Amino acid sequence: MTTSPYASDALAKGTVDAVVIGGGAAGLNGALILARSRRSVVVIDSGSPRNAPAEAVHGLIALDGTPPPEILRRGREQVRQYGGRVVLGEVVSAESAAPSADGDLRFTVTLADGRRITARRILVATGLTDVLPQVPGLAEHWGHSVVHCPYCHGWEVRDEPIGILATGPVSIDHAYLFRQLTEDLTYFTHGTDLDEDSRARFAARGIRVIDTPVTEVVEDGALAGVRLADGQVVARRVLAVAAQLQARTQGLEGLGLPVQDLPKGRGFASGTAGTTEVPGVWVAGNVTDLVAQVGASAAAGALAGADINRMLAIADTDAALQGIAEASPQGVTG
Repeated sequence: MTTSPYASDALAKGTVDAVVIGGGAAGLNGALILARSRRSVVVIDSGSPRNAPAEAVHGLIALDGTPPPEILRRGREQVRQYGGRVVLGEVVSAESAAPSADGDLRFTVTLADGRRITARRILVATGLTDVLPQVPGLAEHWGHSVVHCPYCHGWEVRDEPIGILATGPVSIDHAYLFRQLTEDLTYFTHGTDLDEDSRARFAARGIRVIDTPVTEVVEDGALAGVRLADGQVVARRVLAVAAQLQARTQGLEGLGLPVQDLPKGRGFASGTAGTTEVPGVWVAGNVTDLVAQVGASAAAGALAGADINRMLAIADTDAALQGIAEASPQGVTG
């Protein structure tokens, strides 16, 4: 799903201090920090945030219950307030370019329509994609009666008949968390293994286990349950699915960023403040922290933005010293 259309800024000319790839919470907060530091920054936003299907963001202090599009709208306005630009577009390539005359890093980012921009540093905040099980009818209810996070959606589905559609070992912990929210919880193993110890623990908590595979979602104007391979229909109003999480890496291959396999999916590897093994490139948000909620993603973007500004300040000072040394045959004396 995509966000509502909004006015896109013009792509900046020349070289900018930073290009932020991704216009979600991480990208916008990183851009905000950079813009407030008087850095020239451009956000490239594909307009397809992960939480677009959700009605509201929850668990975020002071903004709990705010619709995701409203948070993004405010974020774009605030970045622009300090001189940053937000450009609606899709990145198809990003790669290193020839350094500047003083040796500073350069990167070229190309958009799907052929436009290009040169940047000194890059922050990747493209987020991730939830890969759902191939069960007919499941995707249509994603973000409403098919949910993934007990902290993002749990309160809203409390006391409903909830089903856990297992995707692997991570779904076991999922079941314990959703059991906190309802007395009526059914665990559909759906072809995954469930050891005897977990079955005993589920029984102790009153969690029903069904091993017959799920074949489709049943509706009655809303989600009504699931149909099993033997034809039986099990009534449920909510399904919780620990979807596989895949970082959005398309178009970024040219940066050579290392990736890592995690229990819940695959994302870019990162260090302190979003640093990567590639000099001049940072990552933040769900593209590297697969389970981060909106608040954590925004905080990661802020940390990365501050670190980018710090490294740019060092590069600016190095360039100034080099300029003085080149202008004086005697060099710089102490």
